[in-house]
Amino acid sequence: MLVFVAIATLLLLLAAILSNRVSPLVALILIPAIAALLLGQGEAVPEYVIKGIGQIAPIAGMFVFAILFFGIMTDVGLLAPLVQGILRLVGRKPSRITVGTAALALLIHLDGSGAVCFLVTIPALRPLYDELGMDRRVLACTASMAAGVNFLPWTGPTLRAAASLKLSVTEIFTPLVGVQLVGLAFVFVASWYLGRREEKRLGIDASQQVGLANGDEIAAIINAGHSGDPANLRPKLFPVNLALTLGVVAIMVSGLAEPVVVFMLGTAIALALNYPAPTAQRMRIEAHAPAAMLMVGVLLAAGAFTGIFNGTGMIRALANASVGIVPESLGQHIPILLAVAAMPLSLVFDPDSFYFGVLPVIAEVAGHYGIAPVKIAQAALLGQMTTGFPVSPLTPATFLVAGLSGIELGAHQRFAIPWLFGASLAMTAAAILFGVLP
Repeated sequence: MLVFVAIATLLLLLAAILSNRVSPLVALILIPAIAALLLGQGEAVPEYVIKGIGQIAPIAGMFVFAILFFGIMTDVGLLAPLVQGILRLVGRKPSRITVGTAALALLIHLDGSGAVCFLVTIPALRPLYDELGMDRRVLACTASMAAGVNFLPWTGPTLRAAASLKLSVTEIFTPLVGVQLVGLAFVFVASWYLGRREEKRLGIDASQQVGLANGDEIAAIINAGHSGDPANLRPKLFPVNLALTLGVVAIMVSGLAEPVVVFMLGTAIALALNYPAPTAQRMRIEAHAPAAMLMVGVLLAAGAFTGIFNGTGMIRALANASVGIVPESLGQHIPILLAVAAMPLSLVFDPDSFYFGVLPVIAEVAGHYGIAPVKIAQAALLGQMTTGFPVSPLTPATFLVAGLSGIELGAHQRFAIPWLFGASLAMTAAAILFGVLP
């Protein structure tokens, strides 16, 4: 009975989220609550929910303040000089343009928003691609690779993995730093190769002079960097804001303090330094609150789901039933198998259904073979809605990339999927080599 209800709950959750019949927040709360009622454990639901939310709270808090912190840093124009430097170095040489595209996308994606990354990067550089006759699929692909490999402790997949398996983001992310560097090296080498291929196709001499990027294009990027309101810029405080940002990221990655505490303090300092007036502080908070609260609502709902799913014993029953299906010879290799399959799974599962519905079951099954949950989380992050999100039909960002680049969705997917999968495989190989994955 317990296994049957667990399977039905999981399938119903996946169907509800994938079909867009209801929002993930509604599905994550109502479906497990109904399942608990059917199991005769309705009176225990409040206890399960509170326990689940309690485990999610630090992650949700970190996400709120991470969004606020990086939003404020964008408002003050911290990225503007860095972006300007990249664009001036890009010039009009395809191999430099493609590398510059990857660098710009990587920089803009520091706030963890794929939509913002593509909205800033692609419109700014598309005129350069069109002027030289470069393939727009290359633009879409290089931006997608940079954003996909750049998973961070405050980005959605990492937060979901931590919330789902009740782990800290530092525990998951810190061992992956070296792996991610290999992924980024793959991105820049692949971007350079795509640029060189375009040079050959267009008949551009490798020794051709490199011109500067158009001033209007640079201005457009910089305006986008501070939400189009120059009043928010704080150019005189650039060194202070840069030092603050580097300090926050360094402390958070090093694990010297809990990420939620680091971002709370960083946000408070950033507001006090850049916008001393209470009214200005409130306006900056209100400007970025909607994006933060939307994700926090889903995270808290996920806490309710995992609390009920664990409290009722459904996840354990489901995992015990699954153990018999997995061949003994493959049990020890579950993390590697998951890492290899993670990117293609992005085409089938959206992030909420995978990380909150599928990942806990995989982790429970792997636990029977002595594999720690953190290894499962790390394996998933090597592709599932990281390198996979810019081509998944289940994410709006995919349609945004294709639309902004002016190419067909199918053309974007056919061109970019092999490169994104290659990045995922490169990181998987690095994870095995570095001993991150068993």
